[in-house]
Amino acid sequence: MDAKCKICRRNQRKLFLKGEKCFSPKCPMIQKAYAPGMTAKKRRKALSEYGKELMEKQKLKNWYGLRERQFRKYVDKVLEKSHMLEDINPAEILIRFLESRLDNVVFRLGLAINRKHARQLVNHGFFLVNGKTVDIPSIQLKTGDKVSFRDNAKKKVPYTQLEIKLKKYEAPSWLKLDKKAIQGEIVGLPTLEEVSPPAEISSIFEFYSR
Repeated sequence: MDAKCKICRRNQRKLFLKGEKCFSPKCPMIQKAYAPGMTAKKRRKALSEYGKELMEKQKLKNWYGLRERQFRKYVDKVLEKSHMLEDINPAEILIRFLESRLDNVVFRLGLAINRKHARQLVNHGFFLVNGKTVDIPSIQLKTGDKVSFRDNAKKKVPYTQLEIKLKKYEAPSWLKLDKKAIQGEIVGLPTLEEVSPPAEISSIFEFYSR
């Protein structure tokens, strides 16, 4: 079984790490909706508070496909500024940081099947940001930034298959997707409500505050 599918089973929640497979009947979360190493009848032991916080952290980290060091950097950045964010939910700020990454924006625009795929495309220099080639997946985009394919990337398979796929795709409200030109623009800020992350973010802050 694919390692990414085991991540979802271990967290007892679909994190949609395998693209279209996650929506099919073949998804292991449908066939084996219990943790790896367990059985359908065997119950999982109750988690400690630390264990619950760790699980929530793992859910969000794996959802965005980040390494521990990368993920903690974002959390620490929010925690350091928490005293300055009295009118804004820190969880909202964390989600904005994570959603504004170039690789995530590419995924949210429907230009890649999942975040890992988006990261690979960015690393290979497939995209332009405001007309300039960018190959750093973690770069933070802001309102007004435009993302498009490089001309030489338009001959590659990932691009040639997009026209049909995008016909039924709807991007989040904070992104504007031009399906004809196959490009997108940041037109707002992602919200916690719209993103609907698969984890309790307050538990993640508690985990790193220990």
